[in-house]
Amino acid sequence: MEDFVGPLDLILHLLSKNKMEIKDIQISLILDQYLDWIRQRQELDLEVASEFAAMASHLIYIKTRMLLSIHDEEALSEMEQLIASLEEHQRHESYTKIKAVTGDLESRYLIGRDYIPKGPEALPVDKTYRYIHKPGDLLKAMKAIMEKNDSRLPPPVQAFDGIVGREPYPVGDKARELLHRLICFGVTRFRALFRGSQSRSEIVATFLAVLELCKSRSILLAGTESECTVTCTQETELPEFTADSY
Repeated sequence: MEDFVGPLDLILHLLSKNKMEIKDIQISLILDQYLDWIRQRQELDLEVASEFAAMASHLIYIKTRMLLSIHDEEALSEMEQLIASLEEHQRHESYTKIKAVTGDLESRYLIGRDYIPKGPEALPVDKTYRYIHKPGDLLKAMKAIMEKNDSRLPPPVQAFDGIVGREPYPVGDKARELLHRLICFGVTRFRALFRGSQSRSEIVATFLAVLELCKSRSILLAGTESECTVTCTQETELPEFTADSY
């Protein structure tokens, strides 16, 4: 059987065995196990210390008072004193264990205290090529390099047929078309000018034509960013454009 230095050690052992916190101690369960331990000691004809017997009687006293009255202030006070004693004893035991380990840790620190690690050294670089290859392996490597280079070459001109082969749209023609539309229909929304465009070139030409007409003050833009209107300011001459086509 395990021997304990004092009754508090035995109670702490029972709390740990039953996975209880000190503040959540169940006096009935701990008392029964405490008395069972004392009975086993007596059966082995071993001398039971008086402090263990005194603690058993104290636990029985607390249990009795708590059974008689749940709101017994004296019993609760006795229970709080027992919990405080257990917590203090537990702190003392923890301190003793830490104190016993610090000596070993200090000696381990002294072993490596005076060792200074050496810094990394740069290894000499030898660029001499010492491998031997067969001629066939060199030929395969050369073919692989040439195939990679061939894949990076630009595609032939025929690959761009139908993509960039369209004629640019003249900005002057688009400007005349916009003025004619504005003279005939009056005020028009800005977004409506781009309706019916057949290509990206025509869209860009429309935008450039609007800029040129605004620059020459042939049209007037008004409204907000989302609702912009276009109005023609003249009905006769067309300005000269610097950009002929796009």
